[in-house]
Amino acid sequence: MPDNDRMTAARSPLPSADRPQPGLRERKKIRTREAIRTATYALVREHGYDATTIDQIAERAEVSPSTVFRYFPTKEDIVLTDEFDPVVLEEIRQRPAEEPWPDTLRYVMRRAVRLGACEDPEVARLRARLTVQVPAVRSRMRESMSATGRMLCAAVAERTGRDPDGLEVRVYAMSLIGGLMETSMYWAENGCRDDLTALIDRTLDVLEHGLPSRKP
Repeated sequence: MPDNDRMTAARSPLPSADRPQPGLRERKKIRTREAIRTATYALVREHGYDATTIDQIAERAEVSPSTVFRYFPTKEDIVLTDEFDPVVLEEIRQRPAEEPWPDTLRYVMRRAVRLGACEDPEVARLRARLTVQVPAVRSRMRESMSATGRMLCAAVAERTGRDPDGLEVRVYAMSLIGGLMETSMYWAENGCRDDLTALIDRTLDVLEHGLPSRKP
């Protein structure tokens, strides 16, 4: 298990050789965001979430407090914000057009969870635990679900030919987002012992087939 100073912020979980490489300015922004995240995760492990201040984060990341706020409006955003959403959307678009939507979704989610968690499993566990333990983090996550849901609506609409603002698409997308959030919280509540990919599979099974009948 990595020590506090070696814990690094999770990077984009679905790397692709076809993705254009960012320019120098964007690379500097990425490094700054990662430095702030890394500092935050280390300080939270050392002192706890509530006791970790923006000034401490800025000092550890070697930036000014105003820079922290420029990249992340709140402390909760430091924990929750990543490049996950647009990368998943791109990955969905790269799947074969003839592939059934449930198969596309299952493939992309399995790969995202596997690569994201394996790149820095300690960060994945910490973020999940904070969602369960810190009401402010959990509340901010719920607020961010609407933006993620809109992105997913666009992806579903592209693949199915439906209206992204249609009721069915919106209900499906938000059901998925809510299901994934509950899966992450269930994982954390049970000590992050379960295989997260297997839990995601169970979640997608429920969304695809409905709630299983109770076994006799």
